[in-house]
Amino acid sequence: MSKSKGARIVITLECCCRNLNNITKKKSGIFRYTSTKNRKNTPNRIELMKFCPYCNKHQKFREIK
Repeated sequence: MSKSKGARIVITLECCCRNLNNITKKKSGIFRYTSTKNRKNTPNRIELMKFCPYCNKHQKFREIK
């Protein structure tokens, strides 16, 4: 018997600063984190404060598809 997927899913978080066209950035590229969330407790998209090595500071990371 196989079990259902459950409520926990793997999500990808992407830095919000990547969407800005700021020339002062030293590095170019996209930095992403992976995490898990409970679908039942948080049905909406997540925003977390994480460290972005491209900006060299803490930024908001948003959940992407």
